[in-house]
Order: sequence, then C-alpha cells, then structure tokens
Amino acid sequence: MELPKLSLLRGKHHHTFVVPVKRINEGHDVQQFLVSKAHHDLMVFVLQLNRAIFPCRLSRPNGSGAQWRTWELDSYHVPPSHAVGRLQGLLDRLNAVIDEVPPDPGPRRFGNVAFRQWYEAVEARLPDLLQDSLPEQVLSFSHSSNVSVQAELQSYLLGAFGSARRLDYGTGHELAFLAFLGCIWKLGGFDVSSGGDEERAIVLGLIEPYLQLIRRLIKTYTLEPAGSHGVWGLDDHSFLPYLFGSAQYGPAISETDETPLEGSLSNAPDPADVMKTAVVERERGRNMYFSAIGFIYDVKKGPFWEHSPMLYDISGVRSGWAKINKGMIKMYMAEVLSKFPVVQHFYFGSLFSWDRDPNAAPPPSSVHTSNQPFTSQPENTASNAILLPLRNVQNEGPTTAHGSVSATPSSSFVGTAAPWAKQPGVKSPTTAFPSQMDQQNISQTPRLPPNANPRPVATAQSGGQAAATGMPPPTRAPWAKHPGS
Repeated sequence: MELPKLSLLRGKHHHTFVVPVKRINEGHDVQQFLVSKAHHDLMVFVLQLNRAIFPCRLSRPNGSGAQWRTWELDSYHVPPSHAVGRLQGLLDRLNAVIDEVPPDPGPRRFGNVAFRQWYEAVEARLPDLLQDSLPEQVLSFSHSSNVSVQAELQSYLLGAFGSARRLDYGTGHELAFLAFLGCIWKLGGFDVSSGGDEERAIVLGLIEPYLQLIRRLIKTYTLEPAGSHGVWGLDDHSFLPYLFGSAQYGPAISETDETPLEGSLSNAPDPADVMKTAVVERERGRNMYFSAIGFIYDVKKGPFWEHSPMLYDISGVRSGWAKINKGMIKMYMAEVLSKFPVVQHFYFGSLFSWDRDPNAAPPPSSVHTSNQPFTSQPENTASNAILLPLRNVQNEGPTTAHGSVSATPSSSFVGTAAPWAKQPGVKSPTTAFPSQMDQQNISQTPRLPPNANPRPVATAQSGGQAAATGMPPPTRAPWAKHPGS
C-alpha cells in the first residue's frame, strides 16, 4: 500500500509567495498548528521519505544472490539527481564558511560567539547561494507577488542552522531544514516520478550531509542543545537520523507492501549493538542511526546507559528495527511536532501554511499555559488520514530484554507517554497514532543499566522530587519495560 505524497503546486495559476512569519506564540497555539495544513504536509513528507528508505525486495536475486537492496550512506545505488547535486554543492559551500570563521579562543560559559560571525556570513551570502543552487523549476516558478521564491525559502534554510542569539541548535532547526526541502518538492524542484529514488537521494544525499554539517558546527562552536529534555531526551540535537536510520535496517518491501511494523533485515545489527564501539564504528558510515550514535560517542564520555538512557532503553527492543521505526514516528509527532518549545520557532508562509486543514477535526478544548504544550491530540485530525495504512498496528508493545513494570503518575500533569507500556485503567495522552494510542498506557520506568537495581519512581505519595516541585516526570523511552511485569 502506497502512502500519500507531498502534493505539488500546479503552475496553472500565479502563486503568491510570502515571507514566513511566526504564528506559535503561546502553548494553546500548538493545537491550531496540529490541525494546520503545515502540520499535515510535514507529516506526509516525513512518512514519504521514511518509506522510501526501507530496503527494497528484488523481483529476482541480483548478481551476488541477494534478494533485496539496501540504501546505505554513500550508496552507489542512489545517484544524486541534478537537483540534489546542486543542493549538495550548497551544503559544501556552507561547510567551507566554517574554515573562514575559526572559533573564538576567549573564555566562555556557553556557545562560542564566533558562531554569530559564521551565521552573519551565511546570511549575507544566502541570496546568491540560493540563486546558484536552487533547481531551475523552483527559480522560474510562476508567481504574482513582490516576494520572490528565494525570500520564502531563505527563511527556512537560515533557520536550519541554529540560533545565533542563543548559540544553540535543536530539533526545531532540523524541522526547518525538512521544510526547506519540502518547499522545493512542492515547487517541482525534485524528480517526483523516480519510484522512490529521489526520496532516497534526499535522505542520503541531502539530510545526512546536512546533519554532518550541523555536527561540525556543534563541535566547532560548542552549540548548546535547544529545547532539550537533557539526559532524558532522545538526543541533545537531532531526531531524524534515528527515524530514517531505523528504516534502513527494516525488512525489505516491494512497492505494493505496507510499511512494516515489526522485523529487521536478516543481516542488520542488533539494536543492542549501539553499546559496542566496534560495531558503531563499522556501521556509522553505512547507517544514519549509527552515524548519530557515533557522534554521541564523539562528544560524550562515560557509560552509554548513563548519558543516553532513552537510546539505551530502545536498545532492548526485540521486535526488530521496524518496531523501533514505528515508535520513532510516534515520538516525532509527540516530542517534536507537538511540543511548544520546539515548534514555537517554526515559521509559516505560503508553502507551509498556518491555514486550517479542511480534513482536520476541531481540536479538543483544554487549558494550557504559554510554556507548556498540550498532551493530547484530536482523535480525527488530518494525521489520522496520513497514518491510515498503519492503523493495523498491534496494541501490545515490543518485548525488551528486561520485561516491564507500571508506575503511578506523580501528579495531574502527564508527561510524554510510553506508547507500549501497559498500565491498567490509565489512558495515554500521546499524540502519536491517535487511533491506536487511546488504548495505550504510561510507564515512567526506563530499562535498567547493567547490574543495576530498579530506581524508585517519584510520586506524590512517596514525596518524590518531581511531585514536591510540581514538575512533570521525566520523559521515558516508548520502548522501556521492566522486569517482573
């Protein structure tokens, strides 16, 4: 079954480009975002790219006897199109600017102030860079406004490299780069009839090089995490490499197969191999998930379960990389697209519109503060239509190496739900796959590190710190389960 693809703008009528503007100013604005055309289009694009990166089942074995084709980083099976090649040149030129702006050697507490010089240099050159790098179909797109297509796209690209004011970078900036690519797709800049080849070239030939550029920026200018959950977040800076990287290891599929929900490629590494440095070094040049894990090892020291507990939780999944991929999609909806600290900096224009999606149901009425996004999503939003082919997912979660245990929430506030952790009688509020998540439950207990005893969960009854301070419980991995359940 084929998922919907991001729709193209047709050139029959003159389009009106606008300079994107900020729309999400308070917590309750997130609800409007979740029923907007922009949210619908972003999720369509993510799922479209995600499916394309799953291994492809061959109708007959190739010369080496393999029955499938994988899409590894730098794969010769995914040659860049002319449009992708031009945008790769853009990323190379942005990378070269780092060599022109060395980090400031002076004392500092947070990020290196030289990043502001890099940002200003890029901002000054960006109009010419876009003129040289955007596909001709984009540059010549018919429009009837005083705002050029470059002006609208520049807002997303410039917002994809972090904040020069705060000296930080996070998943909201990563989202801006995804929107930049989505704009080019909508304007017909990519080859939309390539049978998935163009989507694979976008993921492997543009998103991965972009992430490599970002990692160099982070290491060179010591950029702080933006909107991070700290140690209880999936990653300090990025999310997409885990989503697409898990799809790279999923079961091989044909064009008519549904996107798999469980299983792995037969020769894929085990999820627990993220703790084996030799495997990480071997796979980081082939796979986006392990490339991101390798960067964590580059910048963090100490036991993996200690500095990356959520990724450690995920490493215990036994149901395969497709199960992890399914969970990553859920987490992306809940932890990126539904969180005010992340999406408040997303800008809306004519291509990713703040206008309401006509197929989205009204959001539920609830009370939210300006600094706390909502915790539930409308039952019948446009996301449901996008995810309809995946609705046959089983409610029970994957079995991890450490079983499961339930916990009592510490207050009336409910944090990010664990989609597969069972707790009788408690509804899950997460936004991911709403038609299924109504049946899910919450667990606040992560997978245990080696040779460790369960840690007590802070509750109102036990007088835990979270309850005492009124703070929400920490985010736990959706895959986390505990012994004895």
